Amino acid sequence: MPDNFRHEFIRFVVAKKVLNFGEFKTKAGRLSPYFFDAGLFFDGQSLKQLAQFYAKAILAAETGFDMLFGPAYKGIPLVTAVAMALADAGHNVRYSFNRKETKDHGEGGLTVGAPLAGRVLIIDDVISAGTSVRQSVEIIKAANAVPCGVAIALDRMERGTGELSAVQEVERYYGMPVISIARLDDVVNYLQTDGQMAGNLIAVKKYREQYGVTTHA
Repeated sequence: MPDNFRHEFIRFVVAKKVLNFGEFKTKAGRLSPYFFDAGLFFDGQSLKQLAQFYAKAILAAETGFDMLFGPAYKGIPLVTAVAMALADAGHNVRYSFNRKETKDHGEGGLTVGAPLAGRVLIIDDVISAGTSVRQSVEIIKAANAVPCGVAIALDRMERGTGELSAVQEVERYYGMPVISIARLDDVVNYLQTDGQMAGNLIAVKKYREQYGVTTHA
């Protein structure tokens, strides 16, 4: 399946001002020349388009899965929208998400939606410290289901405290793939096609050389 959707996704997030260029301080204290904020997909049309990109990336990866799981809170609208986008693409799958606190009345339980079973694909926005993934894996395993991968919007391809990126650490530690709609390399490729972005391209490339990882583990 062609990777054209990756370039289209970068154009989309730039147009929606979800991906911005300038100087931004990260949680790690680094000065990043770009900032990606998935929380800015806050209208119906944007969320629908985002979910369609997720569906394309998931289907292109050809990772077998039985259902989707969205970690609270950002993962809740994401997993719902992605399930709908996959259904529109001819793949109707069940989905579930968790509560922050276990409910002890009504239907009760820690999760909402379909019972966790089989191979479960986690839907999240980005992976930074990997905390959300760890919690999701614990919930899925506790239900005797199998976490089989994570789908995210953007892989920053940036080293953490060691030589590996947060995505690489998840892949190595849990032994499952991380599917991303786009990676930092796709951002660089996009900037190379726009002459007005020359200054941003230089800054991103410099940042990539200083903090980036080259290959996946």
